[in-house]
Amino acid sequence: MKTVIIVDNELPLGLIANTSAALGLSLGSNIAGLIGPPVKDNNENIHLGITNINMPILSATREQIKKIYNNLKAESNSELIVIDFSTLAQQSKSYDDYVNKMENEDADGLSYLGICIYGAKGAVNKVTGNISTLK
Repeated sequence: MKTVIIVDNELPLGLIANTSAALGLSLGSNIAGLIGPPVKDNNENIHLGITNINMPILSATREQIKKIYNNLKAESNSELIVIDFSTLAQQSKSYDDYVNKMENEDADGLSYLGICIYGAKGAVNKVTGNISTLK
């Protein structure tokens, strides 16, 4: 299995970090086993589990992200899990606020700061193979 996060390359650093964190947390809560168990160091200190998969952060324009997202949704590809993080989500003051705003928003009006794609390596590579790593 493979995961990639694609973020808007024009975002300021803080929003890139926020978008990536939100997408990673969302993925971790939806896929069992992505977070490893706690481990002990040599001094018996416990360190909580971290992700046990690589999550490269890729860079694209907001328009490219929307196109990829819309194409994936149109294909209804059951091999891939796609999580979006929109400006609507980023600007919401609470989850209830997000839900209320989303219920009244047309999908075409959404602007994506980033998306996370998880699934079989070949299927993920097919969608993201030509997208550069965030630098």
